[in-house]
Amino acid sequence: DTEGLLRIKEENQKHYRRAQRHQDKKEKIQKHNRRLGDQVEKKTYDLKIQHEHLANLRRTHILELTSVIFPIEEVKTSMRDPADVSSESDNAMTSSTVSKLAEARRTTYLSGRWVCDDHNGDTSIGITGPWITLPNNGDYSAYYNWVEEKKTTQGPDMEHNNPAYTISAALCYATQLVNTLSLILDVNLPKKLCNRQFCGENLSRHRFTRAVKKLNANILHLCFSQHVNLDLLHPLHTLRNLMYLVSPDTENLGR
Repeated sequence: DTEGLLRIKEENQKHYRRAQRHQDKKEKIQKHNRRLGDQVEKKTYDLKIQHEHLANLRRTHILELTSVIFPIEEVKTSMRDPADVSSESDNAMTSSTVSKLAEARRTTYLSGRWVCDDHNGDTSIGITGPWITLPNNGDYSAYYNWVEEKKTTQGPDMEHNNPAYTISAALCYATQLVNTLSLILDVNLPKKLCNRQFCGENLSRHRFTRAVKKLNANILHLCFSQHVNLDLLHPLHTLRNLMYLVSPDTENLGR
């Protein structure tokens, strides 16, 4: 029993010495972890500062891009009410006819049905200048209607002020701007759309509508990535959504 007791004491001493070594290792590991934690915290802070600096650079580049090359602004068309013009030319016009003309001015034929235009056609969104605009209500039917009419009409097109040209140019510039913004913001777009999609050959109604949907989807994706207020967005307002995205009031632009 005495020999067994001595043997147990020797084993206990070995375990005690081993426990001391483990305790020393534990303290060293804890010290190392605290040092790494401090380094990670410092690196995280430095990374946050770099992200803020990068966001400011992106914001500066975007504001320069949209102020010099691709300015987007709301354009007042200052159209006179046809009811007023008609009433001036014909004093004998009845009040019912005047009201019908005013009501016709407040409606738009969109995708096979008549819809009410809240902005009464008085405003549109221009890109690269007030002469290249898109309808405020997202109605681009003038383009494919012009394409269908051109197919049935022989001879050169002499109508230089056709709204189809304006719509095509505005959508082309919007596509270029969206693709450039995706590079600056480092955001992958969900839909692939080349810059020349709306240029060159006349697109059929199906191809045109499909391309516009892709463009609107890309713009909304960029707006979501920059935390644009969702109450301001509308899925059909191409340039208006883009205007809200690149606005200086967008707090998270460049994130």
